Amino acid sequence: MALPPSPSKRLPASIWALGLVSLLMDISSEMIHSLLPVFMVAALGVSMLTVGLIEGAAEATALILKVFSGVLSDWWGRRKPLAILGYGLGALSKPLFALATTVGLVVAARLLDRVGKGIRGAPRDALVADLAPPGMRGAAFGLRQSLDTVGAFLGPLLAMGLMLLWANDFRAVFWVAVLPAALCVVLLVVGVREPERPAGAARANPIRRESLRRLGPAYWGVVALGAVFTLARFSEAFLVLRMQQGGLPLALTPLVLVLMNVVFALGAYPLGKLSDTARHTTLLAGGLVVLIAADALLAFTGQGIALWGLHMAMTQGLLATMVADTAPADLRGTAFGMFNLVSGVALLVASALAGLLWDQWGASATFGAGMCFAALALAGVLLQAAAARRATPKPPPAQG
Repeated sequence: MALPPSPSKRLPASIWALGLVSLLMDISSEMIHSLLPVFMVAALGVSMLTVGLIEGAAEATALILKVFSGVLSDWWGRRKPLAILGYGLGALSKPLFALATTVGLVVAARLLDRVGKGIRGAPRDALVADLAPPGMRGAAFGLRQSLDTVGAFLGPLLAMGLMLLWANDFRAVFWVAVLPAALCVVLLVVGVREPERPAGAARANPIRRESLRRLGPAYWGVVALGAVFTLARFSEAFLVLRMQQGGLPLALTPLVLVLMNVVFALGAYPLGKLSDTARHTTLLAGGLVVLIAADALLAFTGQGIALWGLHMAMTQGLLATMVADTAPADLRGTAFGMFNLVSGVALLVASALAGLLWDQWGASATFGAGMCFAALALAGVLLQAAAARRATPKPPPAQG
């Protein structure tokens, strides 16, 4: 009998293209977002609580919308058109930041941008899982996350250089950010090929009770863990503001996200590959220990940005892999959407709480609370690992 062909050791070109699409959009978004907290506080005069509410509402909008786009992509059997719509809305939002003279227009632009992210997120993640060769799902998510994060530090670098060149002209930098956003949409249209839906595949409602029952306890355990994890990870706007509070010059504030994302980008792909062979709970526990250390340093010394990036590299692609591994193939969009719905609510709570604690008791209280939530998530991971070990049947004793 002939042996089956060995699986490809190369990731498909469409996964690379999706990674480059993420890279270009992140260059555009981070050129704006690395400056936006300071722009809102310094130029528009908003409070720290308002920053927290805006950032929390924006990110929560993106995460909550993923459930609807994920369900639609499962029902339709097509993921790329929704990704194109989402990235297109993100590109259309960029000029609004440059035109904003009031907080209202900033909020409108931020929400439009995050609506686009919400529409594209779950279908894109499900598409990565659909395209990944057997046994390479962690590597595929790690590669996409790594390229995404390269954009996340190139964007702030460009923003910083242009701020220095143009004497802190926020609006000119925001206009430049329009170009990579437009290029990313073009690349998505021409560079990504979606797998064909199997001939004769039935079209079922993914949110029927019968369908949702197929998302078993292992999946819902990942959802619960992700929610507690998100409470420990409020908006990165507070990292930028923490560094500026320590005396970092206005034009150099993007360096905060540059440092974090360099570490994130360097670690995401190799740690994603590692997740294909290593125990997931071990990697998650390690990432949470690193997050606790980062929060402690940020609370008491104002340092810890590199450790924050390392914990992101250890956990973000891994959580996506765990969602894909615990969900049926035809419900991956719904699974990613539900996961992000719960995480979205947690993020809104976390960012609002972070801003309130900062306004009332200072930055140390904000990062101290993050440390406590990270410790709670770590306890959950360790309990989950212990339960899994107890459920694993022991081998029978050797016969003498």
